Amino acid sequence: MHYTHWDVMLASPTDPIPLKKRQYQIKLMQDALDNFERAPNPTHEDWSALATTVDLMETLRDSGHIEDHDGALNDAVAALGKSGMRSLNGNNLRLDGPAIGLLRGIIEDYEMVCEALPARTMIAAHRATEKRITKKVSA
Repeated sequence: MHYTHWDVMLASPTDPIPLKKRQYQIKLMQDALDNFERAPNPTHEDWSALATTVDLMETLRDSGHIEDHDGALNDAVAALGKSGMRSLNGNNLRLDGPAIGLLRGIIEDYEMVCEALPARTMIAAHRATEKRITKKVSA
């Protein structure tokens, strides 16, 4: 989803993102991970949903809203990169067992962060993530 500066300004500075929106977003992330775990051919959309989860958490870490003492986010970036390279080499997108467990934990952490941080903070993080990724891709 693409947010505007108006979305940030109009979002609650105190309350989390509404429950139904959080549940929808978390379900997309969990379904993507489930496809990596069980589906014969996870899709690029599945990979993208997981990459977005990690990217959002990186933005929240880099802006000081969360901490990542054990380096889980860097490990997740490496795992997704390895999976993406498999696809570029003509193989199916795949994650190994440790990567699936790692990403499951990151999704759980993201869900907790969504419940704890105000909607304005989360939507600002989405915007910052979109800008950061767009800058990376165009470089």
